[in-house]
Amino acid sequence: MRDYGVSFSLKQCRNFDISPKSCLTWLIEDCGFKRFRLMSYWDELEPAPGRYEFRELDWQLDMITKNGGSVSLCLGARQPRWPENHWPSWARQLPRQERTDALLSFLEAVVTHCSSRRCIVSYQLENEALLKDFGTNVEVDRRRLRQEFDLVKRLDNTKPIIMTTSTSWGIPLRRPIPDIVGFSYYQIHFNARKQAYSTAFHTPWLHRARAFLIHAIWRRPSFIHELQLEPWGPKNIWEMPPEEQMVSMSPRQIERNVVLAQKTGLYPIDLWGAEWWYWCAVKQENPQIVHTVLRFISSKESM
Repeated sequence: MRDYGVSFSLKQCRNFDISPKSCLTWLIEDCGFKRFRLMSYWDELEPAPGRYEFRELDWQLDMITKNGGSVSLCLGARQPRWPENHWPSWARQLPRQERTDALLSFLEAVVTHCSSRRCIVSYQLENEALLKDFGTNVEVDRRRLRQEFDLVKRLDNTKPIIMTTSTSWGIPLRRPIPDIVGFSYYQIHFNARKQAYSTAFHTPWLHRARAFLIHAIWRRPSFIHELQLEPWGPKNIWEMPPEEQMVSMSPRQIERNVVLAQKTGLYPIDLWGAEWWYWCAVKQENPQIVHTVLRFISSKESM
């Protein structure tokens, strides 16, 4: 499955009350994934100023390295999974400049600790960094973002930096300009304001057009860094009955989303929702979800 990767979050495993180690082992050994996006959550890796705890990140890297896999490591305060902005409580209370200094120190500690890991092939800096209307404690700061980018490049210039610097439909026009641009691709989501499900306007041609413009302007490649393969409903997934989950992510919708992503022609395609697949298979005794994912991406790769 060289064209497909998967995101993996310890926090989401805990939300589902599943073992992170068992889930990651399953993704590697049972599902056959070798490409992973991992998180370096600030609130977990630096619970107190200057006290770093890398054990939870290290075992993930060890496991993936042992199995010949590769990792794109997320960096910064804004990383995937709710609340999106993973500030430690001590850092959030600091004045803005001191908070920036603390973030830069954290970035330096993470990159210094991880840069020699041979499994890490890229960094993703500040997931959807300029998205203002999703998550809690949102703090958009382009000047600080440029500082972060320059710092990571100075500490480790051997690995490309991936960024999703705007919303799911924009293109980067101002610094920092990443080495690789990642696109999110979501289809069915629940609109809390309207209290109704809606279908996103994104189409394969729109993403192809975005990729064309990015390459024409900046000579940078693009790929699908987050393809929705989990439900997005009125409650947390683990709080919704199976029928509600299927409204936005049935097996048929899984197939549809993969087809749409394929039609963009942008690779690799990193899948979103692996913790839910495992939860369905192990806790809900419903392996149909993961069987659909694996069958469909395998059949598409063999074409």
